[in-house]
Amino acid sequence: MVSEIPEVVVLRLPLYVRALSRLQDESAGVISSQELGELLQITPAQIRKDLSYFGRFGKQGKGYTVSYLLGELRQILGLEREWSAVLVGVGRLGRAILSYPGFTPAGFRVVAAFDVDTNQIGKRVDGIRVRDISELEDAIKRDAISIAIVAVPASEAQRVIDRLVQCGVKAILNYAPVSPQIPGDVKVRNVDPVLALQTMTFHLKNLELAGKRPEGKRGKF
Repeated sequence: MVSEIPEVVVLRLPLYVRALSRLQDESAGVISSQELGELLQITPAQIRKDLSYFGRFGKQGKGYTVSYLLGELRQILGLEREWSAVLVGVGRLGRAILSYPGFTPAGFRVVAAFDVDTNQIGKRVDGIRVRDISELEDAIKRDAISIAIVAVPASEAQRVIDRLVQCGVKAILNYAPVSPQIPGDVKVRNVDPVLALQTMTFHLKNLELAGKRPEGKRGKF
């Protein structure tokens, strides 16, 4: 059952796909969990455990056939076909997303973009015409879109996401700095670089504190 697979395992699967794709490009035939772990900084035991949720893909002592494992993981992730997505919000971040060349090789294509700004509507960014947000529902239903990318201000994010959910969108990549409320059957992945940076400064601060402590002594709690 999909619900029984830990989310952290699902998050690691694309890392395996990326590494295996690179290995296939380099004409690698077989790789061990030890070698794959060294590439990804993941323990071999963790890799074997992750893969065990989905079946048996290798032989003990012989490793994994790169092309076979890659094909199986792509099937598991639904990457055997191309996925169409829409973008809502064509400000500086939205334009960068539309111009990003990495989506298509990975199996994703942004097919439409929407905004409320009359200065943006009608313009083309990387071949995609920016449409008025009023056209959102018709476009999603007509093209059976199930993925959306949200790059709007925080104040507008929940309203936009509610609208996408009502249209039947089930997967949302959210760049707005908010944690939206969603139904249980909709998946939202929040991307916030500021939060990521703040977690890193926590570690940097602790490294600084550790460096200031006298050698051989521990700080008090």
